[in-house]
Amino acid sequence: MTAETLQIPDFLTATLGFAVYLLGVEINARVAALRQFNIPEPVTGGLLASLVVLILYLAFDLELSFDLATRDFLLVVFFAGIGLNARLSDLISGGKPLFLLLILTLVTIVAQNGIGAIGASMFGYPAQAGVLFGSASLIGGHGTAIAWAPEVAEATGLDGATELGVAVATLGLVLAALVGGPIARLLVEGRNLSPARPDEDHTVGLPTDGDDVSSKIDHLSIMRVLLFLNLAIIAGYSLGEAISAAGLKLPLFVPCLIMGIVIANLRAWLAPSRPPIERTPSLALISEFSLGAFLAMSLMSLQLWTIAELGLAIVVIMSAQTLFAVAFVIWVLFPIMGSNYRAAVLAAGFGGFALGATPTAIANMTAVTKRYGPSPIAFIVLPLVSAFFVDIANAIVIQTIVNF
Repeated sequence: MTAETLQIPDFLTATLGFAVYLLGVEINARVAALRQFNIPEPVTGGLLASLVVLILYLAFDLELSFDLATRDFLLVVFFAGIGLNARLSDLISGGKPLFLLLILTLVTIVAQNGIGAIGASMFGYPAQAGVLFGSASLIGGHGTAIAWAPEVAEATGLDGATELGVAVATLGLVLAALVGGPIARLLVEGRNLSPARPDEDHTVGLPTDGDDVSSKIDHLSIMRVLLFLNLAIIAGYSLGEAISAAGLKLPLFVPCLIMGIVIANLRAWLAPSRPPIERTPSLALISEFSLGAFLAMSLMSLQLWTIAELGLAIVVIMSAQTLFAVAFVIWVLFPIMGSNYRAAVLAAGFGGFALGATPTAIANMTAVTKRYGPSPIAFIVLPLVSAFFVDIANAIVIQTIVNF
């Protein structure tokens, strides 16, 4: 029997997303373990809502289909804010961490596809389908999985390649939202780490240590931030059209991130005495709202029933991928990145990034820095790696494996 589909319009989807976000805040406030392990509030609310959606599907054959236009716009707003926070000095000092993270990301892509190929062969899938159990669906996320599934199907004759990729990406997103916080707690508290500059303003979100920053937020600071966010997005749209006309395909948030960096640093150079935009509580607040609402809507709209259809294969292979990701960030990435507080924040983010998507990684890092202290360079380095490098490197590795 085919499930009945109920279309949820965009405005109602956004409204539900806000409610789900606030639900997560209430639950986290009452469950100490969620706070101790740095589970982001929108993850708590979003996963609970996705379970309700799953129950509706299983019990009443009712599939909820959400219009996610507002969610996608909030992602653009968030990355424009990340760009506005990027000081030129941070970009320069972040050169070495950026290079190291690029190398570690490439290693992860290759390892994920190796695990995926072995697992696929064990359960009777073509070895090339391992990319759908690997980096196409995990580091790549839903978009990359859907884009590459037809090529995998054509090369291998695999039926249901798209459904396979979507199911793996869905479970990966759930796992990504859950592993980053505990990793950071293990590293930060286990090694007694602290920020190098604890008095620096937060990039995303406001601290939870009781500091009163309300006096730094007023209607003028909010309006100023919104103006420059809009300017960055307008310029980003124009840059995106130029990039597309040149034959390159990049998500819209990438050019908006770039133009945020350009606008913020030009403003600091041309008008250094003007009230700041970057590293302000107002920008941090708007960035956290955009990211949290995006993540709440993303998680509540997950179709968890797609996972169950793969049975034992997805359980075994994703368990192996999760164990690899956790071991890699703790025993490889953390030491290579310096074994300091910034490395711990990046470890939390990379745990989310390796299994899920960039917004999940940033949400993990936000939960960590709100509790333990700021780490601005981490919020610049990881999005730059995920925005520019991953799609290119992933495409090369996936294409090589599929054509093998």
